[in-house]
Amino acid sequence: MSAGILLIGIVAGAYLAAHVASEWLARRHLVVSGAEYLLLGALLGPEVSGLIQASDVDRFAPFLTLAFGWVGALVGAQFHLSDLWRLPFAPFAVALAEAVLAGAITTAAMGTLFVWGLGLDPAEAWIPAVALGAIAVSSAPAGIAVVARKLRTRGPVLRQLHVATAVDALLAIVVFGLLLAAAPPAFAAGDRMLSGAELSLVSLGVGLVGGALFHLFLGRERQIDRLFIALAGALILVSGAAAYLRVSPLLPALLVGFVLVNTSPSRSEIRQVLGRVERPLYFTLLIFAGAAWRSGGPGWLAVSAVFVTVRVLAKVGGAALAARALGALPRLGRGWGWGLVGHGGLAVALVLNYHMYDPSPLSNSVFTAALLSVLATDFISARVVGAVVETASPPRRTPPAPAGDERP
Repeated sequence: MSAGILLIGIVAGAYLAAHVASEWLARRHLVVSGAEYLLLGALLGPEVSGLIQASDVDRFAPFLTLAFGWVGALVGAQFHLSDLWRLPFAPFAVALAEAVLAGAITTAAMGTLFVWGLGLDPAEAWIPAVALGAIAVSSAPAGIAVVARKLRTRGPVLRQLHVATAVDALLAIVVFGLLLAAAPPAFAAGDRMLSGAELSLVSLGVGLVGGALFHLFLGRERQIDRLFIALAGALILVSGAAAYLRVSPLLPALLVGFVLVNTSPSRSEIRQVLGRVERPLYFTLLIFAGAAWRSGGPGWLAVSAVFVTVRVLAKVGGAALAARALGALPRLGRGWGWGLVGHGGLAVALVLNYHMYDPSPLSNSVFTAALLSVLATDFISARVVGAVVETASPPRRTPPAPAGDERP
């Protein structure tokens, strides 16, 4: 099967799933999951049927790089500063404290496992430990959005969950992007090598300069089709530059989305364009992630079990500690962090990006742990969010929000 036909089939199937199956399941049964597409990718991949070979996945690396960039731009486009200034600071402080605690706890636990359990040298263990810490921070917003539309609520817990998922995504991408800039071998620049710190600055610069240039290029354009082509071009350029430098495309693309949504008068149209392909892109990433999965890896079962368990405890415990420390416990309750247990598409993008950049056997263990976490939490995430919201103080009922308008 040719690579082009394979890609067309995968994308067409993802669009069909996004517009038919996922909408029906979300409306009728509060099930928001892409876990079945992970399993489908694994069944199609070289570990099972072999219909998609490892070489096929490698040939689609440019498409996956663009997909990572698109995910990053979606996160950056959530943070329109003029809107954020009008919101209370307390929910953002709680969300940031929760994200930092969850990431730090998971990083410490996985680093301990790698050093004391698997016998790795600390110099080798810190990179996968920090990567898993960043992946653990991300939370799925899809279940929260479905519950908000179904229950038509705007209570304090639901508002806090909206803010927390956005802050989680921002911190996860920033930490992960800086990690990949510091982790790979130094990059040649003329007669000398770029250090990790210099690569980090270059990564940030690519995003900021790319966003500024395409702001000038877009001008006051409001036609959706032209905006789509322009945004795709911007993200192809920025993601390609990041891939050439061997840094994560997620961070520069996040800055592109942030710059464009804060400088362009067409920010609502930009968000609409980015959101149009969000779910089909997510399902396509899931299929490729499943196809890229390889069995084995050092201590993969222990790494997976510890990661899934520690992440859930870190999210729930970190949320409770953050709320208590900042005086938000009476408003949110001790169990509000359960609404952040769902892992979602960003985790898949992060771990697939990591897997593509790290050829070591331990990468298979990290990859398996993150994918199992997505499988273990995504099916139940919307129901858990619904239970958290309904057991909190009775929320104020409001008219349903338009689809895709669940930003903080």
